[in-house]
Amino acid sequence: MATFLDRIIEEVDQGLKVLSGAVSPKRDLDFHGSDENLSDEQKKLSAKLMRVNHTGEVCAQALYLGQSTVEKNLEIRSELTQSADEELDHLVWTQRRIGELGGRTSLLNPLFYVGSFAIGVMAGLTGTQRSLGFLQETERQVEAHLTGHLDRVSVEDERTRTMIAQMRDEERSHATRAEHLGAEPLPKPVRSMMRLMSKVMTQATFRI
Repeated sequence: MATFLDRIIEEVDQGLKVLSGAVSPKRDLDFHGSDENLSDEQKKLSAKLMRVNHTGEVCAQALYLGQSTVEKNLEIRSELTQSADEELDHLVWTQRRIGELGGRTSLLNPLFYVGSFAIGVMAGLTGTQRSLGFLQETERQVEAHLTGHLDRVSVEDERTRTMIAQMRDEERSHATRAEHLGAEPLPKPVRSMMRLMSKVMTQATFRI
């Protein structure tokens, strides 16, 4: 059985892979559509929005891994790992799409990864139900965030829109999974603070 130190070493290794982009998806979905008719401005906007989404997936990896590092319930830890694997697919998809659009990932990713991992650990230390409540609220806010992106991406950018829609559906399923596992709803002030932190992240990574 892996010791706590073993898990820490595994999480550090995974973190380095996430930040370096040295990760591969378990699902390599075919997102249909062509970029030939997109204007430079449409591509630029989509690339910036996908950069925000990529950073969100970097944060998701850190949050899940932080929570699983301190989670004692093996069943819950397995669920966290499964969700992290699905989020890893999102990470690779968004990174590839950014490249297709001629954009770049955020320079702030290392900072957000470290901060998110610490938040994940703190959430995990509050107890399983509250940790799941944090996960559930995070996924709900991400779902709303992705819906907002669909309103902004050009209807002609089928590849980006299809990708965002797929990600949104899976974020919703993660929130539902957490609820079924016994997530404890977070207090309103905590949910409001999470929304504020998310807004800071999205505005910063849209530009940097």
